[in-house]
Amino acid sequence: MHEQGIGAWLAKRRLKSPDKLALVHGEGSTVTYRQFADGTDRVAALLRRLGVGRGDAVAYLGENSPDFLQVMFGAARLGAVFVPINTRLAPPEVAHVLTDCGARVLIHDPEFGERVAAAIGTGPSPRVVVTGEGTADRPGLTRLLSTTVMDDAAVAVSLDDPAAIIYTSGTTGRAKGAVLTHGNLTWVALNCVVDYDVVSTDVALMISPLFHVASLGMGALPVILKGATLVLEKGFEPGRALAQIERHGVTMLSGVPTTYQLMADHPNWATTDLSTLRKLTCGGSAVPTRILNAYEERGLSFSQGYGMTEASPGATSLPPAMTRAKQGSVGLPHFFTSVRIADEHGAPIADDGIGEIQICGPNVFPGYHLLPEATAEAFTPDGWFRSGDLGYLDADGYLYISGRLKDMIISGGENIYPAEIEVLLGEIEGVTGVAVIGVPDARWGEVPWAIMTVREDATVDTATVQQFLDGRVARYKVPKNVVVVDELPRTASGKVRKGDLRSLFAG
Repeated sequence: MHEQGIGAWLAKRRLKSPDKLALVHGEGSTVTYRQFADGTDRVAALLRRLGVGRGDAVAYLGENSPDFLQVMFGAARLGAVFVPINTRLAPPEVAHVLTDCGARVLIHDPEFGERVAAAIGTGPSPRVVVTGEGTADRPGLTRLLSTTVMDDAAVAVSLDDPAAIIYTSGTTGRAKGAVLTHGNLTWVALNCVVDYDVVSTDVALMISPLFHVASLGMGALPVILKGATLVLEKGFEPGRALAQIERHGVTMLSGVPTTYQLMADHPNWATTDLSTLRKLTCGGSAVPTRILNAYEERGLSFSQGYGMTEASPGATSLPPAMTRAKQGSVGLPHFFTSVRIADEHGAPIADDGIGEIQICGPNVFPGYHLLPEATAEAFTPDGWFRSGDLGYLDADGYLYISGRLKDMIISGGENIYPAEIEVLLGEIEGVTGVAVIGVPDARWGEVPWAIMTVREDATVDTATVQQFLDGRVARYKVPKNVVVVDELPRTASGKVRKGDLRSLFAG
């Protein structure tokens, strides 16, 4: 039997680096690769005892922890499909995921018990296991594993077999399940190893949730593939993140612009030892100049990138050396991935021409779970994934994002790409977040508005924005109104849910 899937990784790590530190979690609890692999084998044996077999869905609702990863790899050993659930979902949304994937087993952290009970009450009925010790009459995962005998639970898995179903954020309707194969997850990890130069001595701080594919596919998996160390955090708090960097000698960190801004604004920023940091990756949106400046003052540069769930999720990355020379770009295609720009008829567009970004490569998913029509619509006749994003490639092959096709604003017949305006507005002192949307207008059809979050000590209004943009962009691109809000609605990956904003302000 030749096992090609990710389920084989930890058995190989147990042979190659058994005593190497694999995971750090909580207040200094540690797990070696031998312990990680043994725990995964026990999970596989337990899942099989619970009736899980090849192709069955194993759902997980919980924060970053060794349990999360052991359940994922344990399911993979059986040829089962891992389904991580966004911890922010409401009971009806959880119910949709469980029903859609047909979960055989649901494992969840105790704090989500009420949500699970409400979700289960609406229809789906998987076998439910809580993490931790549980109770005498309902033993939890920890207690069940302590009495589980390891056996050879692994089955033959190919790279084409499904490994996970990741549900999209649902910004355009009910969440769709993107099926990611073992090959998809293997190739995205290899892309990261190559383009981010991941090495076995790295220590990666995971402050973003593993249920999001960026943290999983481009954060945890390449680190585990290389036998490096993961420091797992249940959530993000800027002061604690800084402390963990210093405490554990963190070399790798990934986040979104807001994450990095909050760390730079923290009182401990100037005194924290950041000398071990080597690799900072940022997604979600372009890094504003003020954040670049703050980190460059500490000798740090970013690798920015672009991707989506359907690409597992990485499509491009911008090397730190090009951060300034290609500021605003999301970089070059990953090593084993290709990107092109096409017009509305599918014809390739020359350098600097704006069109739809299309992606091809072994990290691109085969389709949506039980949605053949949506899958067919997502691909071109020659097999390229249609991202729905607008962008262009410069003469050197670097990709620039112009916005979503559905987010493009047409004002008086002129196309306005929100990303262009958002990058500029992010440079205004005191602005911590910004989204530009189109609002209906009797004269122009629609006009741009800027929805912002700002620091408590800052004052930013419509006049501020209009004065700042005067002479920088065409007048029709200047927002006609600025609304300051306490918080921008975001997906788990940090992307602004513009559909929510349009519902609020555009009617």
